[in-house]
This record gives sequence, structure tokens and C-alpha cells, in this order.
Amino acid sequence: MAISNSERIGKGLELLRDGLVPFVERELQAIYGEGWQERVRQSLAKDRDWKVEHGKVLEQVRSGKASGEYGDPKEFFRRTFLTMGLKDLLKEALLRLTGRGGSPVVELQTNFGGGKTHSMLALYHLFSDVPANELAGIDQILEPSGTTLPTRVHRAALVGTALNVGQPHRKGDGTEIHTLWGELAWQLGKAQGYALVAGNDANGTSPGSQVLGELFKRYNPCLILIDEWVAYVRQAYGKTDLSGGSFDANMTFAQAMTEASRATPGTLLVASIPASDIEIGGEGGKEALTRLKNTFGRMESPWRPASAEESFEIVRRRLFEPITDPKAFAARDAIIKAFGDLYRGSKAEFPQGCGEGEYERRMEKAYPIHPELFDRLYEDWGSLERFQRTRGVLRLMASVISELWDRQDANLLIMPATIPMDAPAVQSEMTRYLGDNWRPVMEKDVDGPEALPLKIDREVPTMGRYSAARRVARTIYMGSAPLAKAKNPGIDDRRIRLGCVQPGENVATFGDALRRLTDQATHLYVDGTRYWYSTQPSVTRLAQDRAAQQEPDSVWMELKKRLRADRQRGEFAAVHCVPESSSDVPDDMEVRLVVLGPENPHTGKTTDSKARIETEKILSNRGNSPRIHKNMLVFLAPDKTRLNDLDQAIRNFLAWDSIWNERKTLNLDAFQSNQASTKRGQANEIVDSRIRETYVWLLVPLQPDAGSAIEWQESRLQGQDALAVKATKRLKNDENLITQFSPTRLRLELDRYLWKDIDHLNLKKLWEYFATYLYLPRLKDSQVLIEAVQEGVQQIAWAEHFAYAEGYDEQKNRYLGLKTGQLTSIVMDGHSLVIKPEAAKRQLETEKTEPEVPGEERKPKEAVSGKETHEDIETAKPAQPRRFHGSVRLDATRLGRDAGKIAEEVVQHLSGLVGAEVEVTLEISTKIPDGAPEHVVRTVTENCNTLHFTSYGFEED
Repeated sequence: MAISNSERIGKGLELLRDGLVPFVERELQAIYGEGWQERVRQSLAKDRDWKVEHGKVLEQVRSGKASGEYGDPKEFFRRTFLTMGLKDLLKEALLRLTGRGGSPVVELQTNFGGGKTHSMLALYHLFSDVPANELAGIDQILEPSGTTLPTRVHRAALVGTALNVGQPHRKGDGTEIHTLWGELAWQLGKAQGYALVAGNDANGTSPGSQVLGELFKRYNPCLILIDEWVAYVRQAYGKTDLSGGSFDANMTFAQAMTEASRATPGTLLVASIPASDIEIGGEGGKEALTRLKNTFGRMESPWRPASAEESFEIVRRRLFEPITDPKAFAARDAIIKAFGDLYRGSKAEFPQGCGEGEYERRMEKAYPIHPELFDRLYEDWGSLERFQRTRGVLRLMASVISELWDRQDANLLIMPATIPMDAPAVQSEMTRYLGDNWRPVMEKDVDGPEALPLKIDREVPTMGRYSAARRVARTIYMGSAPLAKAKNPGIDDRRIRLGCVQPGENVATFGDALRRLTDQATHLYVDGTRYWYSTQPSVTRLAQDRAAQQEPDSVWMELKKRLRADRQRGEFAAVHCVPESSSDVPDDMEVRLVVLGPENPHTGKTTDSKARIETEKILSNRGNSPRIHKNMLVFLAPDKTRLNDLDQAIRNFLAWDSIWNERKTLNLDAFQSNQASTKRGQANEIVDSRIRETYVWLLVPLQPDAGSAIEWQESRLQGQDALAVKATKRLKNDENLITQFSPTRLRLELDRYLWKDIDHLNLKKLWEYFATYLYLPRLKDSQVLIEAVQEGVQQIAWAEHFAYAEGYDEQKNRYLGLKTGQLTSIVMDGHSLVIKPEAAKRQLETEKTEPEVPGEERKPKEAVSGKETHEDIETAKPAQPRRFHGSVRLDATRLGRDAGKIAEEVVQHLSGLVGAEVEVTLEISTKIPDGAPEHVVRTVTENCNTLHFTSYGFEED
């Protein structure tokens, strides 16, 4: 017989089930142990409990159908944290039902999910005839008041959403119930109790307070709980033919019941009255709420809902087993201490007060959930009309904990940043209260397989290590999505870090992730230090498009403008930013910093980078002339690998700057304008930071000694100071820039190179040597040299250094104004001299031995070539050449190159000699076979005249 497709599929599924059973059993036993069946059953039951509406739970508890902690009074109190408000409520109930006072009527009114139904469950289980010593925490209530639990309390629990106002229902004993008062009487006394109100129940009229009072006396003590009353009564609004009675009849019953409860000792009426519009529902609900509040307002007792701190303990107890292992206590304390140390060590990065002991106590109460997550759920998500402050948190956290457990999450605490929003169950909880238009926002910009934060974490290793971008996005979503439409939306950047960073992690990494998100996310807004997601796209996409469209010339023009606008010079006489050519860098005797443009980057340990080529060109020449004072230049070049980041940062700034300038034309709203303003400011700061990070290569020309070739020392700058300031610090640290020169070191340099064969040296010429030769120390300016000479001359031990003279008389072979061992003024001119101590001593000794002739000035002998002289002995000096002449033929097509080389290799050495007078003459001889055109004759003649040629002219032959 043929079988259908349905049967084939059914048999296939049965085979699949039979095949999977051994595998599933083996895996579950490995996870839960021998008692895995019971553990799984409890887990599934608890999972169902999270998803049951609390009002229905109360009805299930009353009917005996509730399972787990809701149906068992012992388990319920073991998992319930008794808040101050709940303790007060239970005390009032004990006093009332034991005849020792207490309020007869209690109204429970909070926002949606504020814990009203849970309080009713606590009352219902308290009077369930379970011994008090088996109910956790109840002894704390009984002992101070000196009361005991009453027995045989008659309980009635009326849940409006579980009753049908338009249709009667039949009980197990055959009793047919029509109205709320019929249900009340039957629950208190079954058929006998119902008989007292049977007539009123049948015709839908309210029994009077006397009838209800008789009912309460007969079944005393009695506890009456009414939940979802407005939801029941609003259905009768405007209708008169319902089996549950008219709207007015139900309102009359409410008034009669409150009066009867008040008049009958041992009777307690507890009713929940909604405070949020979502629980009211339409015109009928508003009218019912108004009438009930007027009725209860005259005699109800106030009730205090759970505080935020108490909510921590409520959720923790419901979701986690209590800590009993001493090792677990130690681990908890160590984690809390680590967080405290983090917050105290970076106070500026986190909200005020996080490092205090009070916050650590909050962390202890909330452990293993971070208090910031509770704050966001209760303060932000709790403001949503549809979000249940207790039940909603429990539902969400149950899904979160289940997912984190499956993923074997190793984070220290459950924080806003660790919420697995990519999990379907968690994402469903996160979006159900906000609307479906939030789902694409979450999938694109927050968390998901194709979300932007995940992409950033993959591209940037430092962020991927911590999943920094994803954690920042989750934290912003948790703190901003519920308040996206508020007047002041968003979450502060310090709270973002509070919800992200854990001990041992770099705080700056999360700041960088936040910046990257604001640069790229489509739905992320920023205003100052506040960030938030919105379902409306921001102007980020427009900024990205404009950044990509920027021309390279515009980008580098902005960079050059910023470099030239930096007025800080450090210890430099001048800073030349991005010179167009070598002629833009003066050849003066002052230390200067040359900042190269982005066209000439440098890569470490390379000799052929564009920066090296450009620096050698500037160092060798100034325009077409050889550069003389080479020891006055140092160079700063950009790092080639960082130029791309700088380029992108400048593009972003130009894009946001254009959007801000065109905000009226673009018709931006207030939030978009604020975002443009904030992003423009942030982009401007990022550009400045990127410039400091990119311009890091300090290139310094040096010569180990006079005979060596020029070498380049490269140093990588660190820090966030201005470029010239960083360069100054590094040069001084490496002794490549001298701002204070000791006389001892000056003497060493003089002995090493400058006065081997002479007894004195012109001070001005000495400064020229320091400014010219790269094998000499690089002095900041001439004042450094003057101060070194002055210090050396005025010391008592001047003979270890040098002497000073105002001039030298060659005819008399004497130093004029010789100064030794005394405070004196040093002048740098063409006459002042630095003198070897030996030469100065000879003159001083000669002056002592010469007799004084009245009216005749004492004349010291000259020290010649460092050899001793005596008035009776004259030592002849070896003859030295006194003239030089030379001529060379130059290539007319390479005149500039050849002339510059001659000037550098020949003329420079001759001009550096003391007293040398160098004259260079350029002779030009040209033969023109076809003759010179008239315009060439005119041009050359005019130029020769302008250049002051001593003789020039064209000839016919």
C-alpha cells in the first residue's frame, strides 16, 4: 500500500529523533551530571516562567497550576529579596489579619512592571499555612512585631485578565459564576460563600457593604487580592447587557468592598492600580482608573515600591544561586577591588564617585552584574511605557545570562558592553519595547554579523583584541536607545567608558573606537560629549562622501596652512615650514628648524627617502649658491607610514567644516547641526594630533671629525608638544643643540681643531666656525659662545681655559685690553680675541719685568705661533704661502652646478682663513658664428648692467 508524503516525512522525523536521543542524552549528562533530567526540567520550567505575564502567574498560583519557585512558597521566599516596601506590606498584613491593627485597604500603584503582582504573590504565599521557619526572611518580620503567622486564612485572588466579564464560567462543584463579587465569594467560601451573593451575581447588581461584611466575618481572617482590576472593568464601559454586570455596578462593588473591609476586623483588601497609560487602555480604562482611585484614595494605605538598590538584590536572587564557597567570595572581592583600582587610577575617564567605597558596595550588591547595567535598565529602559521595571529586567537578563553561559563568556562582570545583542533571543528583547524600526539600526551599526563595529574590530588589531568597537556600540545603544526622542538624548562619554572598560584594558583604545564609530556609523549622533543612536540617519554618510571627494592639493594645502600657523619655536631662532625651495631657508648664523612638506616623507633607516634627498639639497645650497652655515640647520620630516592617517583626518575635517558652513543650505535640524559642530571640533583636534604623530623624524647633519663625510642622525620624536618644542627637547637631550656651553668644552674644541698653530683667534671668526662646520658643536646662537668665553675668563682658574683681549696691535706685538681672571664684558666684533693662556701669561710676565717709563704705555710682546719669545732672542718663523690663484674652465650648460662645487670645495676653505681676502672673478667669452639677435643683445646687456658687471659688450669681429 502506497504511503503519502506526510507519512514519509513523519517517519523520517521519527528516525531522526531516535538517532539523536543517545547523543543528546550523552551531552546533557556531561554538562549536568547524573541528575540531568531533573535539571533540564527545572531549567525549561524556569524559562517558561520568565515569559509568563505576572498577572497570569497569580492566577496559576491560586489555581495550583504554577510550577517552580512561583508555586512553592518555600522556594518563592528563598529566591525573593524582601525590600523595605515589601517588608512593610507584610507587616501590615500580619497586624491586620491577627487583629492587632494594620491597614484594611492597601493600594499598590507603580509604573508598569514595578513589582505589584510579586508583592501579591508574597502575601498569598505568606498565609499558605506553611510554618514561618520554613519561609526565608519571614522571621525578620515576625520577631520585631512579636506576632505569629495566623492559620486558616481564607484567601481570594481575583485577576481581571483571567476573568470574562461577558460570559459566566462554571466551577468544579457546578457553581456558575457571573460577576467579580460572585468569584470573590466562591473563593472565600466555595458554594456556601457564594450563596450569600448568589442573587446579586445572577442579576449583575452589586451586593451592599453589609452583605460583603457578613461574608468577611464568616470567613475571617480573609485576604483579598485584586490584580488587573481596571483591565476587567473597562470592558463593561458603555455596556449594560454583560453577565459580569454594568460598569456602574462594578464601581459600586468597589466602594462597597472597601467599606466592608474597613468595617470588618481581620479583613485585608489589596488591589493593584496601574500608573502607566499602557495598562489603562482607552476611555473606559481612564474612567475606571479615575473612579477606583477616588474610591481607594479615601482609605488606602501607602505602599513603597522597591528602590534601585533593592532591585539589584531582587534580580540577583532570581537569576543566580547564592554564593557559599569561600573561594567564590574571595574571587568576587578581588574583582570588585580591581574595578575600584581602575576607577581610582583614571578618575578623569569615569563618572565622579566611581572610585569611592560606596560604589564598590553597590558592585558587591549587584555582583556579578555591573551597577551601570542596572542603572541603564531601571533609569533609561524603565522609562519606556511598555517595559516592566522588574519583570522586563528579569526577562532580558535571563536571555542574556543564558546566551553568555552558552558562549562561555569570560568577562569579569556582566556589563552593558557584554550584552550579546547579536543573539536572536536577546535582540528580540532589546527591540520589542522600541519598535521594529530599531532592528536595522542594531544590525547595521550596533551588533550583528555585518555590523560596522565588528568590521572595525577586524580591521584594527588593537581594537579587535578587546572587541572595543562592538562593546562601545552596545554600551551606547543600552544607554541611548530608550531616550532617543528625549530633549537631551544620549549618554556621556565617561559613562560609555564605565560600561565598557574592565581592569587590565587600555582606556584609550575604547576612546579611539568611539571616534571611529562616530566617523562611520550611519545612525550614531554626537553632541559635545553625548552620544546616541537614532532611527533617523545622521549626516555622517554625507561627511564620508565629501571626505572621499577632497582633492589631494586641498588636503595638503590645509596641512601646510596648519604647519605655518604654529607659532611655537622652541629654542630655534626660526622655524621654516614647508619651504618651496632651498632659497627660502636663509643662510644665517642662527639655529633653524626646517619642517619638510608631505611630499618629502621619511622612512626609518633609509638613505634614499625623499626627505633625505631634500634635506641634502637644502643643506648644500641656498638657491644656486653654496650654503656656508650648514651647522645651523636641522630638519623635521613626516613619517611615510603615518601620512595616510593624516590625509584621512584632514579630509574628515574639511568635510565636516564644509557641512557646518553649509548647514543652512543643507537644511540641517538642530541635532544634525549640533553633530556637525561637534564632529568639526573633534576632527580639528584629531588633525592636530595626527600632525604631531606624523611629523616625528628629526634629521640632524653631523660630522664625526673634520675629515669625515657628512652623516645623518635620525631620531623619532615622542610626546604631544608642539613640533618645534619636541625637536628642541630631543636635540638638547642628544647634545645636538647646545644652549649652555662650558668654558672647559670650548677649550677642548679650540685645542682640537681651531688654534693648533696660532696663539689667538678672532671671536667673531670663531662663531663663524661654529655656525659653519658640522664637526663642531651646534650652538643655539652667538650669545651661548659669548657667555662661555665670559665664564672662562672670569674664573680664578682662567689659565685652564683661555684669556680675552679687545684687540691686537701687530706693530707692537701686544694684546690690547687683555683680561684674565676678572669679570669683564665680552664683545663679539672683528677685533675681540680669545687667547691661549700661555700667550696671555707671556705678555703678563713681560709687563711685570719692563720698567715703567713715565708717560709711555707698557707694551707686551706678541706670542708668535705658540713659541716662546724673549726681548734678546728672536726665533724666525718658517715661511708660509700668502697668496693663491687659480683658474678653471666651466661647462656653460652646467654652470650653476660647477660654480657651486668650486665655491664649496675651494672658495669656502680660503674664505675661512683669518684675515683672508678672497676675490673671485668670472670671465665669459662667447663666439657666435651666426651673430647674436637683437633681442638677445638687449637682454644680455640689461642683465649685465643690473648685475654690476665691471666690463661687458658685444663685438662685430
